[in-house]
Amino acid sequence: MWETGLEKTHTGRTRDQTSERHVVSWEQTHPPLSPSLCNNTVTSFTNSDCTAPFVLTAQSPRIRPCTFLHLPLQLLQLSGLCLPSRLWTCSSTSPRQTHSIGLLCPRSDMSLHSFGLEPLSCHAWNKDRTQIAVSPNNNTVNIYEKKGKDWVKIHELNEHSGRITGIDWAPKSNRIVTCSSDRNAYVWTLKDGVWKPTLVLVRINRAATCVKWSPQENKFALGSGARLISVCYFEKENDWWLSKHIKKPMRSTVLSLDWHPNNILLAAGSADLHCRVFSTFIKDIEDKPGPTAWGAKMPFGEVMLEHKDCGGWVHSVSFSPSGDQLAWVAHNSSISVVDAAQKKEVTQLTTEYLPLISVLYVSPTEIVAAGHDCCPYQFTYQGPASLKFVKKLDIPKQTSKGSMSAMQHFRNLDKKATEEDSSEVTTLHQNSITQLCVVSGERNRVEKYSSVGLDGAMIIWDFKH
Repeated sequence: MWETGLEKTHTGRTRDQTSERHVVSWEQTHPPLSPSLCNNTVTSFTNSDCTAPFVLTAQSPRIRPCTFLHLPLQLLQLSGLCLPSRLWTCSSTSPRQTHSIGLLCPRSDMSLHSFGLEPLSCHAWNKDRTQIAVSPNNNTVNIYEKKGKDWVKIHELNEHSGRITGIDWAPKSNRIVTCSSDRNAYVWTLKDGVWKPTLVLVRINRAATCVKWSPQENKFALGSGARLISVCYFEKENDWWLSKHIKKPMRSTVLSLDWHPNNILLAAGSADLHCRVFSTFIKDIEDKPGPTAWGAKMPFGEVMLEHKDCGGWVHSVSFSPSGDQLAWVAHNSSISVVDAAQKKEVTQLTTEYLPLISVLYVSPTEIVAAGHDCCPYQFTYQGPASLKFVKKLDIPKQTSKGSMSAMQHFRNLDKKATEEDSSEVTTLHQNSITQLCVVSGERNRVEKYSSVGLDGAMIIWDFKH
């Protein structure tokens, strides 16, 4: 059975005593696609547009002529990778042969990896980016290590009893902090090759929603559904983590947090449609801070900014590398930037896309945001009233369109309010992107960043300045 638009051309066949090998080339008009059987175990594919994304490995030495099918995403995920739904893959005619599909390099500016079928709610990297901690939307945290081109699970953190809602990995101290809907948080320390948890006295009566280490790693902030922020620090005398609460003036769940570079100011977005900046100065563990563009007096809990008209839930916040600007994304499909150096003037841009969930400053002027559209977007901020959309950072794959009857045309308009006849997702992520993280580069010039999504995929992107 051949997909429409494919033609089979038998170019050669050889036989020896141990194996049977068939060399077959394929042609597709939109775009031309030509795979060739290189040896008994590996089939490589090359596109005319130089993407070269796919490789198929057969575990059996006997390879028979293969049938190319248009497989749905769910079948591809069974092989251990989450790939775009619009691709060609190879299916053997023998039930004894098993195959594994791997993604080599879809484009030179990204790489895609998958950790199973479950959605990835959050992730964090270690210092040298050789290990990654991800949560598959349950009460465990899996730590994978990069070995060659594969990610191998080496640890599993399963102390929580509720769904993991936040992970952060401190690069200097190599400690991991996790929080969960079970209202607890743990600080994990690696001792003798085993991650051991330390309970944190967060003192909340609702689920924890997000957690973030401070730049100096002497404290971390935890948001929750209890309408407060717990700023936690380590007390050496009793060997435990204590917390101080910031309660007012929040009126709903804290959804996102980010630290200012000075280790004192903390930005928070919440479900009461507000974005705020607080002071977290704790005199017992740190020196008195100097004045900033946000203000000079910074006692603990002081509100340095409170923006009331965000237009929706504030899903994510991100300070600029200098700390003078703060960007956030809200559920009304908007992205906003407040400039403390310009009298805290707020610039808001409402996009035509689905709501954005995560935002990340990648340079002093460039911002990357992603969310329900399954695609990261680039924005630029040059000053007040100059927040602009730049481009999509995931170029959709071009697909061929066949002729459509007049009846089908009007059916699509009636049922879908569109003339398109396809509902497939053309982006690399096949579901909403939940989080963005820096992979390499400094805060003022990020070279690579990663994204995880509800499709179980993790993609590393190159940012071109």
